[in-house]
Amino acid sequence: MIKISLADAFATRTLGINLGKSLNAGSVILLEGDLGTGKTTLVQGIGEGLGIAEPIVSPTFTLINEYAEGRIPLYHLDLYRLEPPEVAALNLETYWEGIEVLPGIVAIEWAKRMPYKPHSYLAVSLSYGLDGERQVEITPFNCTVSKEILL
Repeated sequence: MIKISLADAFATRTLGINLGKSLNAGSVILLEGDLGTGKTTLVQGIGEGLGIAEPIVSPTFTLINEYAEGRIPLYHLDLYRLEPPEVAALNLETYWEGIEVLPGIVAIEWAKRMPYKPHSYLAVSLSYGLDGERQVEITPFNCTVSKEILL
């Protein structure tokens, strides 16, 4: 597990930029954290790191936003309003397996609502520390990420 303190939203976005520049197609990022901890800000940074010029907005009501213009596609999902059976019906594996879509990076907010997970992924948990700084914990599952590329 990698733990990083993030001073502000700019630092959160910078972390995302570094992820976007370093991750490969097929990477899955499962995001957790209370409202306002920076999940969407992190994904906006990932998009910037991929070279996506289009504004990246939260897909809270649309569920899935697809951005295809960068180095590789970015699929941004938000499961906040769904229950696990509804999530299962989305067939999310089509995104991380590259079935019916071009392989890209899949970033899923409120991933705890998923009834199943991919074989490999980065679990990213965002929270606020006692001093008000954002804290991020990144745990790779069957994949690797170097702390050096994140900073």
